[in-house]
Amino acid sequence: MLACLLCFGGGLGLSTEAAATPWEQFRAPTAGSPQSIGSYSNGCLAGAKVLPEQGEGYQRVRSERGRFYGHESMITFLEQLSAKAKKLQLGNLLVSDIAMPRGGRFRSGHASHQTGLDADIWLTTLDQPASQQALPELQPLPMVDLKAYRIIKDNWSASQANLIQLAASDANVARIFVHPVIKEQLCDAQWTDRSWLRKVRPWWGHYYHFHVRLHCPQGSQQCKEQLPPPPGDGCGAELLSWQPKPAAEKKTASAKPVKKRPVLKPLPPAGCMAMLNAPAQDADRDKYAKEQRALREQSQ
Repeated sequence: MLACLLCFGGGLGLSTEAAATPWEQFRAPTAGSPQSIGSYSNGCLAGAKVLPEQGEGYQRVRSERGRFYGHESMITFLEQLSAKAKKLQLGNLLVSDIAMPRGGRFRSGHASHQTGLDADIWLTTLDQPASQQALPELQPLPMVDLKAYRIIKDNWSASQANLIQLAASDANVARIFVHPVIKEQLCDAQWTDRSWLRKVRPWWGHYYHFHVRLHCPQGSQQCKEQLPPPPGDGCGAELLSWQPKPAAEKKTASAKPVKKRPVLKPLPPAGCMAMLNAPAQDADRDKYAKEQRALREQSQ
């Protein structure tokens, strides 16, 4: 435990951005009932469940990262969403990062995804599931021309908009993050019910996928809920504030000296620190992955 405390900053109670994270060393979840502990960007996950490599209407992508663990409520949500999307002919979903076996902080890449309640779903969908040979080579289509700050019409369609609406309409969903240009597309569309748009929040980086965040599940007493989004659909002045500034304003802003300070992060909650030494479940719980490996070995 002392070594782990030192990883997170020791007696200071804070760690720097460059500090290593012990969460990445785990290859299996802890035993026991699922518990999301702490906040989305400073927490962990007990009793995580595995999202199988493939199910009705979805496949996992980038599985080699080992980030296919989630709270059981997230696994259920993803399975139900993909089944509904298939029924509505919105395409076969491609699910990317959820969380690591015990959740926790990443060395880089994600600030959240720590409690098993966040998941990334590509906006690229497939008419048919990809083969096991093709799956590792799949790349997502960008939906936004980042330099021009506009949608790529050849890649974006009503299917993507309807998929986001389907996900946001679920009562278990707290937020969905998309690129501001994608939010603008959703705002401009004609919807009978616009209440779900409140959950769809603009955020940089989400130009080829959307990020789903669930509410704290019932029974996770140590889970810290995020404040609800501001009232309204977020399609007015708030969305306009995300647009790039004119070049003249950028030059003025860049002329001002910027003092860089080390990024300090707090220690995880006590429940997460205790989990670092908790017993793990069977290290290979992904039955589908086992079966696929056995088939490949037989064919060789």
